[in-house]
Amino acid sequence: MNLLRRALLASIGSMIAWKPLSATETSPDSGEETATRTEAEETSVTPRHVLCFLGKQGDLSPLSDAASQAIRDFATGFSIDEDYSQAEPDDRMSQSFAVCWDRVEADAWSLADEEAVAGHQSVLYILGPSMAQAETVKVSMLALRLIERLIDAGAVAVKGESAGIAHGLERWRELIRQGAAAVKAADSLAQQRIGRLAFAKRPLSARGYLESVGFHLVGLPDIYVPETAGSERQVVAIIDAVAEEIAERGLDLTLKERHASLSFDSTYEVDEFKFNPYGIVRLPE
Repeated sequence: MNLLRRALLASIGSMIAWKPLSATETSPDSGEETATRTEAEETSVTPRHVLCFLGKQGDLSPLSDAASQAIRDFATGFSIDEDYSQAEPDDRMSQSFAVCWDRVEADAWSLADEEAVAGHQSVLYILGPSMAQAETVKVSMLALRLIERLIDAGAVAVKGESAGIAHGLERWRELIRQGAAAVKAADSLAQQRIGRLAFAKRPLSARGYLESVGFHLVGLPDIYVPETAGSERQVVAIIDAVAEEIAERGLDLTLKERHASLSFDSTYEVDEFKFNPYGIVRLPE
């Protein structure tokens, strides 16, 4: 897990110079072990999606044209990153995807997906808008629609850089179908759950805990569970259960019933995309 975490931090999104948007230079006091809801709300950093698409042609126009049309049609605030997109292969992609594949969901990717990454011929990055907490779920559902458009246009692999998560194309299609159904049903809790499964990664190791990364993309704090709580799969189940409790019952009640604390003592710097401005829920040992 430690090697996986270090590799994730060295993934493509960490190598290039994108930063989350911030209104001021103020950041939470990383020395505080706990923080109130007010402090979380006052954090100036806002989350945003960064999406990576690999193409099978040495020509960006099929993907960039589809992305531009999707941005005009529905993906307001998203934009193509012209600086780092390239109409040629990036030899770092196989390693980057290898550490980002979702290892929780069964059959989340296949050998065909690995081969598609290895054989890609172009790379397109799309930046999402800065998201207020109340807009995170809606924007994450739009991000899934955008991914659908680009898969239909010929993208052979897709990765969410903001948390370092990759799924195979069939898994992306399933998440897209689930998201569309939840939006049609106006089921906000289901939309948040699907966005969390699509764009967050878990578990990663952090100083005696197993953690989630990326829950801020659906407006939630990340969850840290002591490594001693069980196997990795058991810990993932706890992480997901706590996230559901916060979504359904609220943060304050969940903290009370779980005897947990809200902290901003993050392993990520405030200017990293993985930094969660809504804090970290730490479960007791």
